[in-house]
Amino acid sequence: MNALASDFMRAMTSRGFLHQCTDQSGLDHQAASGKPLAAYIGFDCTADSLHVGSLVQIMMLRWLQKTGHKPIVLMGGGTTKIGDPSGKDEARQLITEDQIKANMAGIRKVFEKFLTFGDGPTDAVMVDNAEWLDQLKYIPLLIEVGRHFSVNRMLTMDSVKLRLEREQPLSFLEFNYMVLQAYDFAELARRYGCILQMGGSDQWGNIVMGVDLARRMDGNEVYGITTPLITTSSGAKMGKTASGAIWLNEERLSAYDYWQFWRNTADDDVGRFLRLFTDLPLAEIEELERFEGVELNEVKKRLATEATAMAHGIASAEAAAEIARQTFEEGSLQAALPSVEVPKELLSPGIPAYEGLRLAGLVGSNGEGRRLIKGGGARLNDVSISVEDQLISLADLSSAGSIKLSAGKKRHVLLRPVE
Repeated sequence: MNALASDFMRAMTSRGFLHQCTDQSGLDHQAASGKPLAAYIGFDCTADSLHVGSLVQIMMLRWLQKTGHKPIVLMGGGTTKIGDPSGKDEARQLITEDQIKANMAGIRKVFEKFLTFGDGPTDAVMVDNAEWLDQLKYIPLLIEVGRHFSVNRMLTMDSVKLRLEREQPLSFLEFNYMVLQAYDFAELARRYGCILQMGGSDQWGNIVMGVDLARRMDGNEVYGITTPLITTSSGAKMGKTASGAIWLNEERLSAYDYWQFWRNTADDDVGRFLRLFTDLPLAEIEELERFEGVELNEVKKRLATEATAMAHGIASAEAAAEIARQTFEEGSLQAALPSVEVPKELLSPGIPAYEGLRLAGLVGSNGEGRRLIKGGGARLNDVSISVEDQLISLADLSSAGSIKLSAGKKRHVLLRPVE
């Protein structure tokens, strides 16, 4: 096709978001018209946070807004009661109304970090599909909506076909999920002038159904796009690790652990993840991709800080980076320092600082230790010891499990408690 005219579609293609599109040329034309277009992504409320597996979709909405358009975050207050069968071998446990509302509130906090909400033409809005789905009457729904669906076609959709091929039961409740999800698009087109649905590649069938329904019911020209399934270079699915999901809410996962997740990115994934999960300009990313070996570790830190700043704020991101730096330096330093083992029972009540200096071998006697302290030459964990009988105890242990004692600027020993 010809060169893309819209900033939005250029961002989608150049940064690796675009996988499938119902009409790329038509969508590009709409996005370049100078009028903000409204687009949405749906999220079911199955937990009180989203994890990194949803981050590609969140970033699509962010880029939509950054390029002058209006994001609609559709909360599945209605569809969560049913459960999306896509990629599932069994029915999802039903969730209560109160739990859905609580989960929705938690998810809202995620989006407030990535999008700007408000009443302006490009401000994001959060909408709950229970507003219309809970009001539907069965017979009118069958007449108005059901007549546009072919059961033959529904049976070919992966969400249905794969379940049946595996001889896993698919309830009539779940079978209706794609009908209601498609109806969401028609309703959003009516209420908000929404012309675009976005989602992961596993949602392609549902998205195509929605595009078709909106066109059939109201004659609207609407579009759908999907992202590729994002995996690491090892083939692992994004969002999960051996220790569990990488949640986006700090109540679920600390900013430090989130920073560490991105810091541990495989070498081959760094450039791709910078494009997908940060706002850095492409030219800068291309420069960063030139780094190799040890220098690439600095790029990983940049990725970690940029990604964490987006989800947790710049202050938390920088604090996480500093903690990581201190932990690494402390670990490297302590590995190189001489150490002396001291019975844990001795340190439990605490020992005078002068005695600790003697046990560490930094002085030959308690008296010499007292004189060193009086002269201002003794330090505990890099802090000057000003009182001779200051106690050294287990409370002084570092995160590495040792106590650093110093005599002057160049002599350092670690006390390590042992059982």
